[in-house]
Amino acid sequence: MAGVRDNQGQMVFGLDIGTRSIVGTVGYQANGQFHVLAQRIKEHDTRAMLDGQIHDIGKVGETISVVKKQLEEDLSRSLSEVCIAAAGRVLRTVTTHVEKEFEAEQEIGDEDIYNLSMTGIEQAYDEFQRSEHPDLKFYCVGYTPMRYYMNGYQIGNLAGHKAKTIGCDLIATFLPDDVVDGLYKSVEHAGLHVTNLTLEPIAAIQVAIPEKFRLLNLALVDVGAGTSDISITSDGAIVAYGMIPIAGDSLTNVIVQNCLVDFDMAEHIKRAALEGGNIEFTDIMGLPQTITSEKVLEMLDGAIEQMTDPVAEEIMRLNGDKPVSAVFVVGGGGMIPGYTEKLSKKLGIMKERVAIRGEDVMKNIVFETDARKDSMMVTPIGICLSYYDQSNNFIFITFNDTRLKLYDNGRLSVSDAAIQMEVANEDLFPKRGKALTFTVNGKSRIVRGTAGEAAVITINGDPADLYTQIHSGDNVVFQASTVGEDADVQLSDLPELQNPLHVVINGKAMELPRSADVNKKTEQGFYHIQENDDIVIRNYYTVQEIAKYLDLPLGGEIKVNDTKAVVTTKVYEDFTLELDLTAKGLGFNDLPEDDGSFQEVKDATAARLAKEEAEREAAEQESESAESAEGSAGSSDPQEKSSDEDTVKTTVRQPSTGSGLNANLEITVMVNGAPVTLSGKEEYVFVDIFDFIDFDLNSGKTKIVTLLNGGQAQYMEALHEGDELRIYWDE
Repeated sequence: MAGVRDNQGQMVFGLDIGTRSIVGTVGYQANGQFHVLAQRIKEHDTRAMLDGQIHDIGKVGETISVVKKQLEEDLSRSLSEVCIAAAGRVLRTVTTHVEKEFEAEQEIGDEDIYNLSMTGIEQAYDEFQRSEHPDLKFYCVGYTPMRYYMNGYQIGNLAGHKAKTIGCDLIATFLPDDVVDGLYKSVEHAGLHVTNLTLEPIAAIQVAIPEKFRLLNLALVDVGAGTSDISITSDGAIVAYGMIPIAGDSLTNVIVQNCLVDFDMAEHIKRAALEGGNIEFTDIMGLPQTITSEKVLEMLDGAIEQMTDPVAEEIMRLNGDKPVSAVFVVGGGGMIPGYTEKLSKKLGIMKERVAIRGEDVMKNIVFETDARKDSMMVTPIGICLSYYDQSNNFIFITFNDTRLKLYDNGRLSVSDAAIQMEVANEDLFPKRGKALTFTVNGKSRIVRGTAGEAAVITINGDPADLYTQIHSGDNVVFQASTVGEDADVQLSDLPELQNPLHVVINGKAMELPRSADVNKKTEQGFYHIQENDDIVIRNYYTVQEIAKYLDLPLGGEIKVNDTKAVVTTKVYEDFTLELDLTAKGLGFNDLPEDDGSFQEVKDATAARLAKEEAEREAAEQESESAESAEGSAGSSDPQEKSSDEDTVKTTVRQPSTGSGLNANLEITVMVNGAPVTLSGKEEYVFVDIFDFIDFDLNSGKTKIVTLLNGGQAQYMEALHEGDELRIYWDE
């Protein structure tokens, strides 16, 4: 054979793993021709495969090892990567349409076409899993773009054209995991790595039906030992795939039964019948026997009828219940005399249009070694040629000590492996703690929890992330992401409570902390907000609340913005408040200037109040003593005594006139055309109206209009019975 030559291009090793034998082919492509450098065939020693399915991985792996070793000796080089094909056992196909739109019109390159096909495969797989087998694992073992589209119009080849939108009708084929997995494990048993996986009918059509013939409505039947694989072409593309689990072995089994021989001897008799003449053999009793080729073919006639019936039916089904124009037959099982004639009759087409394809379709194949050139070699060579058209192999990695098989689309990452392992989405990315939802002044607000730690990933011990690419043999260790802390917010954290309320108390500027009502209860800044809390920010203090906060007395006259007020009067931003703190010589000027804590005035006030209480008690005791003495020396009329005693007590306990604590004056005014009754105070000013009407002072608008009896109102302007008020936001 010819040796390996310099600069010959990429060398390809293809294996046709058949039911009866394994064919290994090594070659390269140059100048539009495929050069076969070496070829080896080895039959299985046992029935390790049945109907295209591997039953004994170890035995098949050993046979592959023998073929590999023979080829390595022929080539004087080692082989590590191989292309393989799967038979169509339990084959499923999906036809789908996929489109890709670019941001702007651009020239279409090979990468764009490849990405379009890969997207179509993923889309077909999703459709297949959802509609037919959601609980089973199937793998794409081949695909064929049927038609391309550019800006909505069909086109033969996208490459080089400018387009904004490209599309493709694509047919994808799927096989169960156990079929694909058996092939990979057998190949790995022989020390090989799969670089490309295709389907046997796809491989066969590479050689048997050149692209220029695919405009015709043709069928290709690859008749092997265990399966008959079928593909249909039309309008320049492969439009359907199918499989029948009946092939050459069904004929061999007939000979086993009729000639009383084992399977290997029956296979020998079947092949010898193709050459004519007498065939000598020994049956299982050890008796020598002789049979003519004609007798063998006569014996097989009924089996050939049964063999072609389902093939013809499948071709019709795949072709829309109508016959194809012609059928090409490849594979050893179809070489039996009578097969093509019976198939043509069942399809209703001329017998000349059903033909075996062999050496006549290998005009672009250059054999640089002695090799078979019949129909049995069509598929093995096609497996090699498929390598140049597509690369859709699988890779194996280890993911957290689990062996994982992935469809290799050329851009696999850790995230693909994680999805295949059904890692929960929340384990892939950092998880936030529980969010907190509440309302502030009627508007919903949400505070998110803190983010957790990201997933920790290594590939072969090196740091990685979800987007790091993975390759065959990689060891991925994945540690799930963590959950962050739940949201925890205090009232003081709200921006609305950050700025204090500024008021002027007895001529001094003071800052009072903002407060809020939570679920209608006043809370301080250290309160932790709870889920669904209803928070209303208060933009005022009442006089009583200011006095309580500063620990100041309220016994004297109260004025807000120079107008007499009561303890419930509201004090807003920049309001002035005047309190009578001069009793017993204590002045408001005693308040500290710097720290604003009012501790000194609190202490002084407490001392003053204690002194006043002591003086009051002493006065009461003195009064009681005087009354007792008068009762002994004065009038004896008990009724007069009782009246005088009540008068004294009433005078002592009656609140000061200006305090307003017991005031209950009611007046009715008109607000925006509606009557509003004010009650609970001795007198009223304009700002009091906001306690009796529903008007949102925190709406966020900028200018409020206030009118009193047609003129501009002042907030502290007095109100009287029948006054006309208008209040609204200036839009």
